[in-house]
Amino acid sequence: MPLFSAYHEEPPRTSNTFDQPPQRSRSIFSRNRSNSPPASNRSSVTNGSSTRNGGLFGSLRSRSSDSSIEQTKRNMSRDPTIAAARMKVADAEAAERAADKALVEARSAVKSAREHIKVLENEVLEDARRAKAKQAEAKNVSKSAKGLGRHG
Repeated sequence: MPLFSAYHEEPPRTSNTFDQPPQRSRSIFSRNRSNSPPASNRSSVTNGSSTRNGGLFGSLRSRSSDSSIEQTKRNMSRDPTIAAARMKVADAEAAERAADKALVEARSAVKSAREHIKVLENEVLEDARRAKAKQAEAKNVSKSAKGLGRHG
């Protein structure tokens, strides 16, 4: 309950009207409040350190807690499990770069193969055109040779 608010109970009524809940006084210091403080004054905990988002002393932080956080960060960087995790991340990044390089090379090989196939298709079409022309010429020679050999 707020410090300066007053709560007044009305005497019980004996009339036939329905019962109403007791009324609170509406003074300058009294208002309807929720049980939780407003969002701007709430404390928050981030990464194990407590900070205040607002209020009279919200911007004040102790230097000892800052230095202990820095000390903890330094100790964490020396932790073998953290070092192993960093190494795994570095290895994964290197593997990803190698995979990207292999993908680029594979795409280049596919492009080169497609270009080679187009060249071969064009050569086959040209060979077919020459074979057709050769066949037509052979047919003409065959027609002209039909008249030979009548005297024999």
